[in-house]
Amino acid sequence: MQEQLSPELVVAAYAKGIYPMADPDGTIRWYSPIRRAIFPLDGFRVPRTLAKVVRRGTYEIRIDTAFEEVIRGCADRPITWISEEIVRVYTELHDLGLAHSVEAWHEGRLVGGLYGVALRGAFMGESMFSRMPNASGVCLVALVERLKARGFVLLDSQTPTRHLARFGQILVPRAEYLRRLREALALERHFD
Repeated sequence: MQEQLSPELVVAAYAKGIYPMADPDGTIRWYSPIRRAIFPLDGFRVPRTLAKVVRRGTYEIRIDTAFEEVIRGCADRPITWISEEIVRVYTELHDLGLAHSVEAWHEGRLVGGLYGVALRGAFMGESMFSRMPNASGVCLVALVERLKARGFVLLDSQTPTRHLARFGQILVPRAEYLRRLREALALERHFD
């Protein structure tokens, strides 16, 4: 029998370099890839087109004002690993002050965002979505600025994508990831 997903279980797993995802039938599976995707905060790149969008102020950036809407926006796709159980547990993590959303708003509407979990000096990025061009990218830029300003040292993005490689996402071996994670967890940092 599978242990029920809980905030405590997710936090304990993250601290060991493991994260959950739901199968299409809702079964929760746990992952610790041999090669882990991260963003080196000092090597983060903003593509030129996105930098123009950021400078123009096309989107209003908000933090933690619509967490559940963000996670549901991330789940709103034909194939998703974000089950109702994932929504429930990460919303509980948000209520505990551990899970956070970065949101892009345009004319009073949520048009993009991302969410993840902050543990000491690490931020575990979970997912992002856009309903308007570059909305999630602007959120990613805002997240990185916030993490740098608060002294975070690790931004985990779990799996590589061609899209995120444009921002400087790299792959590191599991042992290197776990070393970086230990260093990050030794720091006292606060997201808000």
